[in-house]
Amino acid sequence: MIAASASAKPRDRRAKPGGGARKLVLDAATDEIRTRGYEASSVEDICRVAGVSKGAFFHHFADKEALAVAAADHWRDRAATIFADAGYNALADPAARILGYVDLRIALLVGRPSDVSCFLGTMVQEVFDSHPAIRAAVARAILASADAMEPDIAAALRAARVRRTTAASVSMHIQAAIQGALIMAKAMDDLEAAADSLRHLRSYLETLFGKSAKVGRKGGPRWKKSRAPVPAARTRPRSRPTARPSRSIDAARARR
Repeated sequence: MIAASASAKPRDRRAKPGGGARKLVLDAATDEIRTRGYEASSVEDICRVAGVSKGAFFHHFADKEALAVAAADHWRDRAATIFADAGYNALADPAARILGYVDLRIALLVGRPSDVSCFLGTMVQEVFDSHPAIRAAVARAILASADAMEPDIAAALRAARVRRTTAASVSMHIQAAIQGALIMAKAMDDLEAAADSLRHLRSYLETLFGKSAKVGRKGGPRWKKSRAPVPAARTRPRSRPTARPSRSIDAARARR
């Protein structure tokens, strides 16, 4: 999902032309929930940041949960616009377009981890068990991002004659890697942790698609953290790769 700037301080949005109260509330909600979390973001706080009355809020949304569901769709649509307008879409090679998507995700890592956190990932980690409607809305938004990449991934896999996986499985892996990278950036308090993880993702995709393009900047990550030694993993016999995506992916798509 997209990474857009957010501030921990309330913003005055009333001067924005043509936004409408509903959009103002949606924008405020994404900023507040990304920064403070779902439970800590009250309707009063969101209205104050949006510059609207509570009456205007309840004119558009039945309650905070309904707002969160709508905000997931709002975030999905903003992301779709940003990536649909990106320059990599003009590239002729489908594999190059996928790599260009990852390059843009790395380029968007500017500021602090809180500035580029994913609204969807932040919210669902908190409420996936307590608010099923929000979890389902987040799943739809993430699957929409994955679905948008599938045609290019499928074409790249065909060109590379790869049959051990599917476009659906690869597209979901890309979204999972992005979410994990953003969590690592928060844990390490350093965006380079996310950038390094996404460069590894890019390297994997190059190998999968049979490409030999350079993988961003040379060298390892900037962040240096002491870590406990990792015990050696037990050797397991390799299982045969499957040509089908996992059942969880199929089930998630069927529930939409």
